[in-house]
Amino acid sequence: MAALASQAAPAPGNTFDGAAIDGPAYLDVVHAAQAAPGWFDRAADAYSTYGLALFAVLMVHGWWRARGRGDRDRAVRALAAPVVTVAAFAVSSALKLLVRELRPCQSLHVVTLEACPATGDWSFPSNHAAIAAAAAVALWFVSRRLGLVASVCALAMAASRVWVGAHYPHDIAAGLAVGAAVAMSLGLLVRGFAPALAGAIPRPVRTFALGPAPEASA
Repeated sequence: MAALASQAAPAPGNTFDGAAIDGPAYLDVVHAAQAAPGWFDRAADAYSTYGLALFAVLMVHGWWRARGRGDRDRAVRALAAPVVTVAAFAVSSALKLLVRELRPCQSLHVVTLEACPATGDWSFPSNHAAIAAAAAVALWFVSRRLGLVASVCALAMAASRVWVGAHYPHDIAAGLAVGAAVAMSLGLLVRGFAPALAGAIPRPVRTFALGPAPEASA
């Protein structure tokens, strides 16, 4: 179940070691994971690995309900949610290349539930946390209920990434902040331009994606 972290040499060039920020807190979590019941660790590891798929399911559900109700503006916001999430992932990935923080398993040489990534797979910020936060914020623009569910899932995803040993807590906090900030900015733009965006979709695609046009009142 647990994998021994790789003790790879630090990558050449400028790299950042984040252990001084919250390394002890990270170690407390990793040691707690080592002492936890096996079923819990397996569940946390599985969610950490595959849990992002839940956000895709929530986005499809939000789009389908909006389309079924004939709420075209809401359907546009639901269709934009994956695009917003990808944008947050891109920003997070760019920050990784800029900061170049070593993974905690490389710096601290600890036993972790998730196998230690190769050197060059940077730690700050957490892409998983950024994606989850962006998806949650984007879903708030679709439905408060979906946004609430997605927010709980995002926090669980963030916690799981520390639990399995993939990230420091500050990586997670930064990922959540980046994802939420990008999604909030783009979500507000999409909400403001939703009618124009709907009109820009070719008619056959618009009919499928947004449902039939509302009938004009007599």
